[in-house]
Amino acid sequence: MLLETLFLLLPLAAVSGWVAGRRSLSVKTKSISDIPLNYLKGLNLLLDEQPDKAIDLFIQMLEVNNDTVETHLALGSLFRRRGEVERAIRIHQNLIARPTLLPEQRAHALFELGQDYMKAGLFDRAETLFGELVESNPHSEQALGYLLDIYQQEKDWENAIKIAQRISVKTGKDFTPLISHFYCEQADIASKQGEPTRAMKLVKKALSINKRSVRASLQEAKIEHESGNEVAAIRALKRIEEQDPDYLPEILGPLLHCYQSMGKPEDMLVYLREVLSRHDAISIMLNLAGLLQHYQNDATAEAFIEEFLHHRPSLRGMDRLIDINIKHAKEPVKEKLHILKSVTSQLLEDKPIYSCHVCGFNGKTLHWQCPGCKRWDTVKPIQGVEGE
Repeated sequence: MLLETLFLLLPLAAVSGWVAGRRSLSVKTKSISDIPLNYLKGLNLLLDEQPDKAIDLFIQMLEVNNDTVETHLALGSLFRRRGEVERAIRIHQNLIARPTLLPEQRAHALFELGQDYMKAGLFDRAETLFGELVESNPHSEQALGYLLDIYQQEKDWENAIKIAQRISVKTGKDFTPLISHFYCEQADIASKQGEPTRAMKLVKKALSINKRSVRASLQEAKIEHESGNEVAAIRALKRIEEQDPDYLPEILGPLLHCYQSMGKPEDMLVYLREVLSRHDAISIMLNLAGLLQHYQNDATAEAFIEEFLHHRPSLRGMDRLIDINIKHAKEPVKEKLHILKSVTSQLLEDKPIYSCHVCGFNGKTLHWQCPGCKRWDTVKPIQGVEGE
């Protein structure tokens, strides 16, 4: 409603301005016939509920000069926010074509047009404009920010690194975690292309600028494991506890594979006991229970889970406990346990595993860049009774 009111006021303001201008030229009394015919046509279009045609007519009548540049810029910005990008582009292109624009006015129009192109998905055109504006003081920092966004969307990680470094120097803000992710993205590409040596160099680069990069440690471990360097892989995985213990569930599968490849699965059991004493994550407990069940017996695993659940209730823990009891239960207890199992299984099937602490995005896959808000390092394993 506010936008419609604004569009109604714009032509009225233009009429008032025209009338005031006419009065300044002559003191003679003016009648309604002195109002330009196009204004009356525009008002009729509004009354006939044809706002699009009316708006186009008013824009055509609004002459571009130093007094109306800001009005054109505001109109273009308004159209872009409403999703009418083609109109916004037309207004801003019309402005830029005017030779009488002051340098700062032209820079502002270029900046608005760049945003129009971004909104329309014309990244190549937007990149060209923002590249021109990075040397313009009024819009330099913002233009760099848009360029960074473009390169991320285009997955041009080399240029993304360069722009992030420039922003960091210009603003003094710490962009090392972000730049580290860009190196990790490059490492992923190198790994997929069968270049483990190059991938490892990029991972090391990521860790050199951000020693707390969990992602880089996981990548390092994967490369080492695939190369048969299990000791190095284990070292990289265990480093994650110090970097961010919230990601400990991510290391359990790869770590077990490493110990199994070395023929030392019992070392995994020792490590899990140690880390569980420091972090009571349900994934750690369940992995330890699985090893106890495999190498000892069901009763030991059952008692271990029960003890854990007394001080740390968990839906996943209850589900595993039911699994163990079903194996040894007799009818009718077994039938009741199957009913409980169907309930816990259904609840777990519908529950996400990861969540973004910024926008609330939920999913069952770990994303280093949130698909919702596009921020990095905001998606983590869910905590609580239904999570970790």
